[in-house]
This record gives sequence, structure tokens and C-alpha cells, in this order.
Amino acid sequence: MRLTKFGHAAVRIETEGTTVVLDPGCWTQREAVDGVDAVLITHEHVDHYDPEHLRATDAPIFTIAAVAAQIRDSAPDVAERVTVVAPDQTWQIGSIGIRAIGELHAVIHADLPRFHNSGYVLTVEDQTVFHPGDALTVPGLPVDVLLAPVCAPWMRASEGVDFARSVGAARNVAIHDRIYSGEGLGIIDGQFGRLLGARGLDYVRLPDGSDL
Repeated sequence: MRLTKFGHAAVRIETEGTTVVLDPGCWTQREAVDGVDAVLITHEHVDHYDPEHLRATDAPIFTIAAVAAQIRDSAPDVAERVTVVAPDQTWQIGSIGIRAIGELHAVIHADLPRFHNSGYVLTVEDQTVFHPGDALTVPGLPVDVLLAPVCAPWMRASEGVDFARSVGAARNVAIHDRIYSGEGLGIIDGQFGRLLGARGLDYVRLPDGSDL
């Protein structure tokens, strides 16, 4: 398995002739979608969904109904490639198995409506990889690699650490990392590394374009 971190929340996974990309949004490099077999989108916010990235590939798109509606409005030329998924639905893309996890975005503020959000657990060779999108929904099944949100307007650092501890993945790869400055990310990396390390869990934040 080759896991490549692209801008912010986008991750590309390649294995045994199959390649998928998750959440190529407005801070994602276009190369993230090159040659992919499928695109997975967790929710409609621009840092996770960019219609121009979808136009740059002819791959099928898997996402929730709310994003499908956005695509029909903003990118109708790719709408025929969209498959709407539901919580706990499972399907296969080449050699990669996928399960949709959860329904709702984390609370941003009590005065704002909740958005819909689907995380995805991918079974890749003998490993499971979980991308939660903008939610702190524990998947309820074993996870080997967590793509862990590390900073967000809707999350305190302590919530992110506790979420990663609850998931209990041996390896934690930071995502959702364009919100803080470099100095702030230095603090966050120290906190996640120290607090997850105390539980025997590995933590790393990859530069854009780097592989795991």
C-alpha cells in the first residue's frame, strides 16, 4: 500500500493496481486525481470538495446525497459519474473494500445547522484505513491507520487527541492541517505525538506529496 498526503484533507491510496483519492478540495494539488480509479468525498465544504478536481478525472465519484446535489448544481457535466452512498454501505473498488461511516459533520456552533458527512473505512491489502471527514465518529471496527484531523474551527486539540485514542489505530497520519500557522502546527504535532505516544500509538504529519 502506498498512502500519499496531499493538501489539507486529501489522501491518495494505491495498491495492487487500484488507486483512490479522498477529499480533493480547494487546497489540494491537481496531481492527486491523476489516474485514479475512484474519488471519495466526505461532505460538501470547499476544503473537501472542488468541482474542478472532478473535471480533471473521468473516475467514478462516491459521496453522500448532499454532495451529489452540489455536483448537479456546480458541475452537472460530471453528475452522471456520481454514486450516492449511505451509512454502513459497503462496496468494492478494484482491490480496495470500502465502508461508509456516520452521517453528520461535527458541531460547528449550536446556532448553525448540522451538515451531513460520511467517513470511509478502506480495506487495503491486510490494513484498514479510516478517513473521518469532518466528524469525530468512532467507526466501531478495528482501524490500522487513522487519517486524524489535527486542527479545525469545530475542534479543540484535546478532542482530536481523544478521538484518535478512541479509534485506537496503531498509526495516525495527520490531515486537516491547513487551518493553523506553521508555528501552531508545531505545537499540535508535539501534543499529538506526546499524548498518542503515551498510549503506544504512532503519529506523523506528512508534507504534501509525501508517502507512507
